[in-house]
Amino acid sequence: MSAPLLPEGAPLAATLAAALVLGVGFGFALERAGLGSARKVVAQFYWRDLAVLKVLFSALVTAMLGVFWLSRFGLLDLAAVHVPETFVGPQLAGGVLFGAGLIVAGLCPGTACVSAATGRIDGVFVLLGIFSGMFLTGLILRKFERFYTSTAHGAWILPELFDVPYGAVVAAVVVLALAAFAVAERIERGAR
Repeated sequence: MSAPLLPEGAPLAATLAAALVLGVGFGFALERAGLGSARKVVAQFYWRDLAVLKVLFSALVTAMLGVFWLSRFGLLDLAAVHVPETFVGPQLAGGVLFGAGLIVAGLCPGTACVSAATGRIDGVFVLLGIFSGMFLTGLILRKFERFYTSTAHGAWILPELFDVPYGAVVAAVVVLALAAFAVAERIERGAR
């Protein structure tokens, strides 16, 4: 999903400046949470440190509440928010590849950027792997175009998918996040 941060037709320099400010802010938040360290990210899989779950769930809930309330107050037109189309098969395959890469490398693209920016060599190598994979994908994508465009289902969003009001979905996700935080705290206390 991408929201219109600037009016349509805004100068490229303004768009790039907004992207830079948001990217640096997000990277700073990830580093402050310790997620530039592959050890911290991998601890998630061993149920020792669930900071990744907490940080990402916090970001998701904050963005969701922001979009919901900005649209309620008429400050954001939800029709202007782009939601990409859902391709079930290719996105499942991509999720499996992404998850395997995360487990092997201990970093995702965002945390790899933070890791590399703070001078960690593992982050640099993960970024080299990501860019190599992107380059190779670009070379062979046409051979897999049929699969890549298969199982299209339009843009899925939870309120439409479950035929419930936006507010109900927002409330349910907030409750789910609070429950996840409570369970994560309990798991972490037990792991100490």
